[in-house]
Amino acid sequence: MSEPVLRVKNLKVYYYVEAGAVKAVDDVSFELDFGVKMGLVGESGSGKSTMALALMRMIKPPGKIVGGQMILGGTDLVKLNEEQMRQLRLSRLAMIPQGAMNSLNPVMRIDKQLIDGMLDHNVIMSNEERVKRVNELLEMVDLPPKVAKMYPHELSGGMQQRVTVAQSISMEPDLIIADEPTSALDVVIQRQVMETINRLQQRLGLSVILIGHDMGLMAQTVDRLAVMYAGRMMEIGETRAMFHRPLHPYTELLIKSLPVLENKGVFSGIPGITPSLLNPPAGCVFHTRCPKAWGLCEETTPQFVEAEPGRWVACHLITA
Repeated sequence: MSEPVLRVKNLKVYYYVEAGAVKAVDDVSFELDFGVKMGLVGESGSGKSTMALALMRMIKPPGKIVGGQMILGGTDLVKLNEEQMRQLRLSRLAMIPQGAMNSLNPVMRIDKQLIDGMLDHNVIMSNEERVKRVNELLEMVDLPPKVAKMYPHELSGGMQQRVTVAQSISMEPDLIIADEPTSALDVVIQRQVMETINRLQQRLGLSVILIGHDMGLMAQTVDRLAVMYAGRMMEIGETRAMFHRPLHPYTELLIKSLPVLENKGVFSGIPGITPSLLNPPAGCVFHTRCPKAWGLCEETTPQFVEAEPGRWVACHLITA
């Protein structure tokens, strides 16, 4: 059995503020195999984007990775110095950002932005090779060659996002992290961009972590699903199996919150609000909102265990 492309072990990322430590990611573990698309979902404040920034080693003060490992193809990212991590970004690990307009240089043409990362990683190319590579990248994300000589403000939001996708695959990394890459786009363009990412994933054999809170999008897009809540991992499994039979009550409630055509106008939410990550509740962090909580849930934090092959869950209903 081949080694996973990514193995995260007991990762902890805290933000140190005057009142104490905000536990944005608290003792999270998971694995991702080569060529697999994994969705990372949860409500706002669950720790999804902090997880993405941690994997890219882009956590800034007052945030800090205080423990755990992030092993990418045998390399522990936590142990790398800044220069080693800079060289690894784009070449082995890349990110598609949430907002393309904030990520592209407004005064630099698209071709230069696509090439700069490769030149920074000491890729030697002639002028002809640069032009050819830029055209290849644009073609791969369904953009015409003329985009190469354009500036970001001359492109639509969807075209800008495709440029960031082209940037992320420019050196064909092992893993791409997509942090809500379609959140600023309308639904039609969302679908087109996701189809582009899916096609590239299959064509290049990439592993992908797709971060978001749209369970409907995840159901159509990813192979495996990871559910986070209040900085902790609640459940991980094959997407179809989790939608068919969720093991954790939080996963079940997230799925039930999806609109159903048979019940037009009827919406189901999750009662209550997410807890403070500065002072999370004792026991299971979800017990204050969980309709199935019982005594043990208030006292003891459930272990994250493999309940069945490929299916991991942190819930006393399953493990007790």
